[in-house]
Amino acid sequence: IGLESIGPLVSSVEETPDPISTVIKGEIPSWITGSFLRNGPGRFEFGESKFNHWFDGMALMHRFHIKDGQVTYSSCFLRSDSYVQNSEKNRIMVSEFGTLATPDPCKNIFARFFSRFQIPKATDNAGVSFVKYKGDFYVSTETNFMRRIDPVSLETKEKVDWSEYIAINAATAHPHYDRNGATYNLGNSHGRNGFFYHILRVPPGDGKNDVADLSGAEILCSIPASDPRKPSYYHSFVMSENYIVFIEQPIKLDLLKFMLYRVAGKSFHKVMSWNPELETIFHVADRHTGQERQNHIIITVYFSHFIAMFTLHQINAYEDNGYLIMDMCCGDDGNVIGDFTIENLQASGEELDKFFNSLCTNLPRRYVLPLDVKENEPNDHNLINLPYTTATAVKTVTGVFLSHEDLYNDDLLQYGGLEFPQINYTYYNARPYRYFYACGFGHVFADSLLKMDLEGKKLKVWRHAGLFPSEPVFVPAPDAKDEDDGVVMSVVITPREKKSSFLLVLDAKTFTELGRAEVPVDIPCGTHGLFNEMS
Repeated sequence: IGLESIGPLVSSVEETPDPISTVIKGEIPSWITGSFLRNGPGRFEFGESKFNHWFDGMALMHRFHIKDGQVTYSSCFLRSDSYVQNSEKNRIMVSEFGTLATPDPCKNIFARFFSRFQIPKATDNAGVSFVKYKGDFYVSTETNFMRRIDPVSLETKEKVDWSEYIAINAATAHPHYDRNGATYNLGNSHGRNGFFYHILRVPPGDGKNDVADLSGAEILCSIPASDPRKPSYYHSFVMSENYIVFIEQPIKLDLLKFMLYRVAGKSFHKVMSWNPELETIFHVADRHTGQERQNHIIITVYFSHFIAMFTLHQINAYEDNGYLIMDMCCGDDGNVIGDFTIENLQASGEELDKFFNSLCTNLPRRYVLPLDVKENEPNDHNLINLPYTTATAVKTVTGVFLSHEDLYNDDLLQYGGLEFPQINYTYYNARPYRYFYACGFGHVFADSLLKMDLEGKKLKVWRHAGLFPSEPVFVPAPDAKDEDDGVVMSVVITPREKKSSFLLVLDAKTFTELGRAEVPVDIPCGTHGLFNEMS
């Protein structure tokens, strides 16, 4: 039997700006107080013009407010410049990742011709995630623009341009947070001197000033691209207690094509290419000093061994006895990003099966990096001496080559591998840990929730036919003693009937349902979210 059609999950919906009540089935624990905030595309056309790519849909923010066992739901479109301009003209005016805005038909032929030569401004359609800087909430995508958001009303506040605070062109939608409230991120810049990846830090703040504030943002470390004309695409980075690792992977952006694409009328995702013949390079920097890690005179360069790999999402990383343990979701075919077109997602029957089978299975892996590689260390033997991992690191003349350990048993393959990993971030990020939660991909969109116990690589699974859950977010219980004392939340949607979405709350320990809050609205498939315990 072919895969179930998921077209309804990538269809435009209306917003629900005023909170509505939900129907509770089972029980939502009374200790949960706060809001589950989620982001993702929610509108896919304006008038006759349609977006081509799923990432292009206009950002729709969702808020499930939980208190005393009751839940309300609201949603608002981000009033980005892109959204406002598209709405005013009722056509797509701003180019997105996979959709080129066509020249205004009202302009004369010369003006239309020349508008092709202007590099389009980056979009502020921040539809990937919710992030925090200095106690304030922002929605983010992968350009230089973010938007500050009121986390209660979901009202769109001011637009923030990273480049006004710090010399970068873009930052990821997956920052890391330390225990003092500082936020770390990864950005880039390109100019006469070449292309650089920058690790940046925004200091803590209390979020009390009702104004966007990234002052004090600093570049900790700048890493030159190994090929300045073809820098790597990146979506996130690794952070442990003392180190930040940037993974330079073989998904490349062709800068020349990027400059010419407007003239040729091509959209952004056409400028990315998968180059499996290239190495994956791990760049390690000291999180406190910003120095790229150098051992005596030689700079240690770390490569992944044997096969090209790419990673979008990190699971966790920590240090142990002079080693850096890095767990992440990896794939062996980086061609996938450009394929999430609306056309592919709305396909059915054989076409949908064909698309699904073309996608790469992402799997959890562990890489272990020896932090102190001595010059007199002999070549070609394994430098890792930890009892609990089979990952290896071998020094050669050109650098240290890492081979991964698979963080799963074969039973994971029947769920289609996993992605969108989450941990008990508050207490276990950058520390030794035992559990992570993720989505299983037996379909193009996630169709199961998984809990992985790294002791024995044992899986617990929540999976029901026709139900498509979002990224699971862990919320620790107030009196937690164990790492998995708490709940896991996910927004579950279905293409089978209209207006039958719900917020699912699982007991994180047993991975069984405690309760759900049913919402009589259509919610499209989203991307990332977080739990805000403040409001």
